[in-house]
Amino acid sequence: MTGRLRNWFRSRPLRSRLALLTAAAVAFAVAAVSLACWFVTRAQLEAELDSSLRSTRLDPNGVQQLLSMCRQGTPPPVAGSYTVQVVLGDGGACTSGEAAIPVGAAELAVARKQLDDALHTVKDGAGREMRVYTYQQDSPLEIAVSVARPLSEIDNSMSTLRWVLLLVSGIGVVGAGAAGLWVARTGLEPVDRLTGAVEHVAATEDLTVRIPVEGEDEIARLSRSFNAMTAALASSRDRQAQLIADAGHELRTPLTSLRTNVELLARSEETGRAIPPDDRRALMASVKAQMTELAALIGDLQELARPDAVQPGPLEVVPLHTILRTALDRARLRGPELTFVTDLAPWYVRAEAPALERALVNVLDNAVKFSPPRGTVEVTLMRGELTVRDQGPGIAPDELPHVFDRFWRSPSARSLPGSGLGLSIVARTVQQAGGTVSLAPAEGGGTVATLRLPGAPTPPPEL
Repeated sequence: MTGRLRNWFRSRPLRSRLALLTAAAVAFAVAAVSLACWFVTRAQLEAELDSSLRSTRLDPNGVQQLLSMCRQGTPPPVAGSYTVQVVLGDGGACTSGEAAIPVGAAELAVARKQLDDALHTVKDGAGREMRVYTYQQDSPLEIAVSVARPLSEIDNSMSTLRWVLLLVSGIGVVGAGAAGLWVARTGLEPVDRLTGAVEHVAATEDLTVRIPVEGEDEIARLSRSFNAMTAALASSRDRQAQLIADAGHELRTPLTSLRTNVELLARSEETGRAIPPDDRRALMASVKAQMTELAALIGDLQELARPDAVQPGPLEVVPLHTILRTALDRARLRGPELTFVTDLAPWYVRAEAPALERALVNVLDNAVKFSPPRGTVEVTLMRGELTVRDQGPGIAPDELPHVFDRFWRSPSARSLPGSGLGLSIVARTVQQAGGTVSLAPAEGGGTVATLRLPGAPTPPPEL
């Protein structure tokens, strides 16, 4: 039963649960207050009744008159709401009231002067609950006087009070439930707006939805978080769409050239007209170059498709100077006519070795690409700062903010091979290693690329 009730409660809407909880809390509080009020009031009324009985005493003449009437067989008069009874030491009694009160051990003890007084509750001859006070009468004889009043006086007042408390409690609980429902509706209105916005986004994928933020409470913080999340998702989707559009644009050129070359080869085979050997060699070289460019572009896209928050591989302490020498060997093969001036000091960094080598190769490739024939490339690694300077045409100041954008290529580089993703990969790899990268015009012409990576000139002890 408890499990069913719990399941039923959990299946209710949140505002209904809040209203029920509010009503239950108020009902518990009202019940506790009502019970306390009932018991306190009853105790107070009983105390007042006992005080009234203690203050009621008969004079000796009245006692003698009551005894005389009993001996003569004359019924004593009824003394209002009181019942007065004279108790003798031998157990006899003379009663003035509606019904006689049983003479018990307490009354006999008082009559025999064994007790000063006694106060207790008994039932009279008519079956009524009576509060009885018995005291000694000033007399040489064994006589005690009992004064009693019915407890129905208290019971009637308590019955009225009980109905009043029940009525007030019921009104309070119903009012608390209604107030709880109103408070729940008002308090959950921002949550309803947030729920509606989430359902709208889930149904329409419209990430432009924003929730108005009011105040500084938890709901406002939740609304700000939701707005920030949708803004981040919209920005991510825009970047993804831009990446796809840019990738399609970049892929179109090599694919078109490759398709043209392949069609020329196919037409030559179909028509039987042989292509001159020199032209055929140039055509095959072009096909090979376009395929190499496509492979490089696809590799760059795969690298950039990885989430920024996820490392592509395990980080480890690697010697930057050693990786740089390997990258320099590859750069020399691509620019055999160039002169490389190097000054490499030992430096150890925490990074992914393959990704770091690829980034260094991309930086050196840019220097090789833009260097004039028989030019010089200066490479310096000192205290974690790597500088690569070429003697090329340099970069215009208005182009510097865009050099690390994906697929961005300066007007002077659009005729050169490349995808425009190399520097984006460099920036991403360096940032993942905790460093910074920048490009700036070099004094005397050319461009200088600066990479700063945190590390140390000596390896850690575990290496």
